[in-house]
Amino acid sequence: MAIPVIDFSKLDGEERAKTMAQIANGCEEWGFFQLVNHGISEDLLERVKKVCSECYKLEREEGFKNSTAVKLLNDLVEGKTAEKLDNLDWEDVFTLLDNNEWPSQTPKFKETMMEYRWELKKLGEKIMEVMDENLGLSKGYIKKAFNGGEDCDAFFGTKVSHYPPCPNPELVNGLRAHTDAGGVILLFQDDNVKGLQILKEGKWIHVQPIPKSIVINTGDQIEVLSNGRYKSVWHRVLAMPDGNRRSIASFYNPSLKATIAPAPQLIAQMNKEVDQTYPKFVFGDYMSVYAEQKFLPKEPRFQAVGAM
Repeated sequence: MAIPVIDFSKLDGEERAKTMAQIANGCEEWGFFQLVNHGISEDLLERVKKVCSECYKLEREEGFKNSTAVKLLNDLVEGKTAEKLDNLDWEDVFTLLDNNEWPSQTPKFKETMMEYRWELKKLGEKIMEVMDENLGLSKGYIKKAFNGGEDCDAFFGTKVSHYPPCPNPELVNGLRAHTDAGGVILLFQDDNVKGLQILKEGKWIHVQPIPKSIVINTGDQIEVLSNGRYKSVWHRVLAMPDGNRRSIASFYNPSLKATIAPAPQLIAQMNKEVDQTYPKFVFGDYMSVYAEQKFLPKEPRFQAVGAM
């Protein structure tokens, strides 16, 4: 069993209907799919891999060696503590936003990642337009929903993660199982080192590395807007004994001031005896709940924010 792999270049050709159906299936049945021929140049992807790997070596690796994760794992292995590591992730991570500090010692890091983020944001908007069409919504519906009004643009962030080789991968998580809080996630994962898994029909399935592909998954807010037709899916990262897994995830999320609710058209299409499945809420309120409950079941999060 493997997640769908979709040739995005065929969206504008004779196989458009087939490609649209493949994306609909990816959203409805999997919550994850991989895009190839997505329009992001191979040259840019190679530069992104280069600067992120160099950044880890130059600016992050020594810090990780002295991190809490390394110390706690060493203490456990050496018998200095019996504390379980269930709430610990074997991950080095930082976030890129247009208005925050970026790594400064790595040559060409900022200009490369700014170019990449611009291209990924455009790809994310294309994906949302496909979702609009597949759901029977007006073009731009999801993008408009993610914008909270004047001066409240949707949020676009990029998380750069590395999962270094772990001497005792059976004792620690790479990243604990969770669903993503936001909208559309676009992941450029490592070409060689696997570790990302999704939960499908009660089984954990590897998201196999495919060179030059972009992995797409839907977050909690897409589940709400689609009134459950598209699901956000549990996923995790395993700690691995070999290889330093690189993961660059970009998040196209609503503005914190955006009001999120199921699209009225989708509620109208349901059996009249069935109520709207998801509450109406402000995304910032949801994020406050998510911050406390990220690694817990998502349904209580929807209930909690609906009661606010």
